[in-house]
Amino acid sequence: MEKLVELLRHCCPTVNFEDEKELVTGKVIDSMDLISIISDIEEEFEISIGMEKIEPRNFDSVEAMWDLIQSLRGE
Repeated sequence: MEKLVELLRHCCPTVNFEDEKELVTGKVIDSMDLISIISDIEEEFEISIGMEKIEPRNFDSVEAMWDLIQSLRGE
């Protein structure tokens, strides 16, 4: 998960990803940030995130993103 946090900090250095639990629903990150995050996650973790997975609950927190990555990697 540390690699994910580093990736997120690079994208949005002013966001406290460890404590924030409503990144999307609380409008902490915007749609352009989300597109960048999805692209970076796909590249870094060698996965493909289908449109059906792009919903707020999968991106509202680091934990939610990590769970999504793990499920897409079959772990």
